[in-house]
Amino acid sequence: MNLKSLGILALAAVLGTGAAVPAGAASLKDVKAKGTLVVGIDPTFSPFEFTDSAGKIVGYDPEIIEAVAKNLGLKVEYKVMPFSGILPALIAGGFDVTPTLNVTAERAKRIDYVIPTATSTNAVLAIKGGKVASSDIGALSGLTCAVKQTTQPEQMMQKLNKELEAAGKKPVELLGFETIDQTIVALADGRAQCVVDDKSVLVEAVGKRKDLALVVIGDIGGSTPIGWGVNKADADLTAALSAEVAKLKADGTVKKLQDKYFGYTMELPEKDFIPAQ
Repeated sequence: MNLKSLGILALAAVLGTGAAVPAGAASLKDVKAKGTLVVGIDPTFSPFEFTDSAGKIVGYDPEIIEAVAKNLGLKVEYKVMPFSGILPALIAGGFDVTPTLNVTAERAKRIDYVIPTATSTNAVLAIKGGKVASSDIGALSGLTCAVKQTTQPEQMMQKLNKELEAAGKKPVELLGFETIDQTIVALADGRAQCVVDDKSVLVEAVGKRKDLALVVIGDIGGSTPIGWGVNKADADLTAALSAEVAKLKADGTVKKLQDKYFGYTMELPEKDFIPAQ
């Protein structure tokens, strides 16, 4: 079996279909013809996307997705997979759209973005009274930090590590995990001295894990828009989804959902939101 065949089979396994993935995602016309918007998702990122006690996928972005789908006359089908498999599967055409992606110049070379639904500010989480007293990258030099694999926070920390090394300082050792819960476990058992992730996710973790003396130390690395990713072959689908999100922003739905899930609202750009580099 050649390498190309192995790659297709491996991706099919990630998607859980047991069959080869189509070469390209469906167009808007195809999506409307089948009547279903297929969404690739890793529901381990509360409050953006998570699974409730009944096993239903819920959260900020799923509510917006389902409202958009309803307005387009579509049903929603979720394909659940680890975050590390999301972008390869989207690019291979395994589903139509995926939510809750930090907007980066590198990703924009490979996928298209629907207009942002949120902004992400990364922060540092630690155990109160532990080794971490500041979120400044210099204060984290030589420590071990847990991050979710293939995420923007991980990539940001890799970039900051280069700055540390250029300054002659020790980099932060990064431990990569599939879920935020796994990063918290690594912090709790001492494998890591801190966790870096989206601030809203870390604040929620503090509320959930009352058994741990967790504290958000501070912000790190600035803020980034968050949007949904679509295959680059599907410009008409991206445009249609963006138009529907814009309508939900205009009628106040998005701000109501921000209040519901985050306790605050965000000003979101509709153009020129992809960074130059």
